[in-house]
Amino acid sequence: MVTTIMGRKLGMTQVWSEDDRLVPVTVIEAGPCVVSQVKTFKRDGYAAAQIAFGDIKESKVNKPMKGHFDKAGVEPKRHVAEVRLDEEATVKPGDTLTVDMFEVGSAVHVTGTSKGKGFAGVMKRHNFRGGPGGHGSHFHRATGSVGQASTPSRIFRGSRMAGHMGDETVTVRNLEVVKVDAEQNLLLVKGAVPGAKGALLTIRSA
Repeated sequence: MVTTIMGRKLGMTQVWSEDDRLVPVTVIEAGPCVVSQVKTFKRDGYAAAQIAFGDIKESKVNKPMKGHFDKAGVEPKRHVAEVRLDEEATVKPGDTLTVDMFEVGSAVHVTGTSKGKGFAGVMKRHNFRGGPGGHGSHFHRATGSVGQASTPSRIFRGSRMAGHMGDETVTVRNLEVVKVDAEQNLLLVKGAVPGAKGALLTIRSA
């Protein structure tokens, strides 16, 4: 059974719980997704289902995309993702996956792309303490020592330095589902998820 759906982050808000606590939640437009391909052990060597999400302009659909979606008998979509399965899929091409596959109180894993921070120094990127702030100090936000003496006379691979920060695939695990609105395809999960508003997300049952 496919328990994964794609969606888009709409933003954050807060709701009241039944015990009168204010709960921060992220609002996700989850689905509907269509099954555009099904893979089997016999034909492909593994079981998987390809799901598609998001509208796309007709001018952006090339011939290979059109042929792929026409074979499944569905309208072309902007995003596709393959969901690996442990056993043969019970869905078939053309089936629709909606947000009502999740239940309030259950846990989900949310995967997205974190916000890009550009080129960042070691204090921002790796939480280095930095040097003294006084005028006499010539060491404020620099990296500091990164190597050894004449042996080994090089910098080890993987040393923490300044560089590109963010814009990475991040998964936040075991987020509680606070509300499911099947009519508007909305999913409210407790806490924050990766990415800016409008970011593409993958939500799967924990």
